[in-house]
Parts: sequence; structure tokens; C-alpha cells
Amino acid sequence: MLCETSRLTIPEPTPPANLSGVKLLIFSDIHGDKAALEKLMAMEADYYFAAGDLANFGRGLDAMGPILQKRAERMYVLPGNHESEADIARFCSEFGFHDFHGRKMEIAGYEVAGLGYSNPTPFDTPGEYSEQELTERLNRFAGLDPLVLICHTPPKNTSLDRAAEGKHFGSEAIREFIEREQPRYFYCGHIHEAAGQHATLGRTQAWNVGKRGQLLDLEPLLK
Repeated sequence: MLCETSRLTIPEPTPPANLSGVKLLIFSDIHGDKAALEKLMAMEADYYFAAGDLANFGRGLDAMGPILQKRAERMYVLPGNHESEADIARFCSEFGFHDFHGRKMEIAGYEVAGLGYSNPTPFDTPGEYSEQELTERLNRFAGLDPLVLICHTPPKNTSLDRAAEGKHFGSEAIREFIEREQPRYFYCGHIHEAAGQHATLGRTQAWNVGKRGQLLDLEPLLK
């Protein structure tokens, strides 16, 4: 059964005085790489978003917990296709992180929303939605503006989901949502071969962050 999208009401950390904006570090597809995760946790940011696939088929997830705990109060986690909703809910509860799957909050005047899981894959991984399910869950973020959208899966037929020449494995539902709603920023992972790629979709600036991550510096908006 689909649950209602919820808004997190967590106080925003105060940015260090030498920063002009609020920094969000978004990363994905760690797949058990402790060294890569330690490098990310050494980076300074105000918020940290793990956009899925910390583990492989859910195995080794708990080994990532102590590394992420350095930033626990600022850590927001999505399930990738290698984790289930239940896996991430338990993981966040045990280590003190924020489960951000299907949730949203306001940061510096922006609406920030997150949705994990992927569209169907040939590998029968734990975290997969049909395109219809992705559409239904994304629609709960419709009308949010300005929006920063973080998903595990990239939009279909873009540089963000290109695994090889002529091979694109992203989501049609996510592509349709971006084209219709035009979030200011979009971040994803999932397709390893596209890590680091950037795309412009209308006014949306979009990245496949991979395990090296991307830093977004948000200038606070006045309302």
C-alpha cells in the first residue's frame, strides 16, 4: 500500500559563517566501497544525501553505518534498487540517520524531495517500482517550486542513463516528471557508466552523481 508523502520538520543546521550558501552533498552507488564513503564524509557540507545503493542486494549495509555516523544528524538516506524500504528504515533507525524516501523538506527557501528505488531491472533487485508506481509517488511532489529533486534513478534517454552507445536504462516516469514540473536541480545515480554526467532538461540542471558525489551550494531565497 502506498503511504502519504511526509514532510520532515528538522531544524536546519546553521551554515558556517564563511559559506555564502547552504551546501548539500549528494552521492550514490557506493556498493560497499568504504574508502569512497570515507572520502565523502571528510567533505564539509550542511546536508548529506545518500541516493541509494550503499550495499549490494542489501548485504553489507550495516558496515556503512559507522562511516556515515560522523554526519549522522545531517544524513538523509534513500533506498536504491539494492535496498528495500524496510532495509533503509531499519538502517536509519539503528544508526540515527533520516529516512528520506518519499519525503520532502525546506532548505534555504527550496523544496527538497527524495524518492528511491529504480524502474524494473533484469536483476530482480529488492528496490524496484513499476513506471506507474514511480509516477504515482513522484506526483506527490507536483507543484513544489523551486524544487531540488533527488532520486536513485535517472530520466530515460539522457546522458544520465546512458550505459553504452544506444543503451539507456532510466525511467520514463522520472523523465516525464522533470519535463512537466521543471525542478531547478535534479540528482540521481543508478547507471554507473554515466556517473559524473550532466544534462540540461529545460530549466532543470541535472547530474548523475555517482560515488564521487556532487556538491550543491544553494543561495538562500528570500520569501
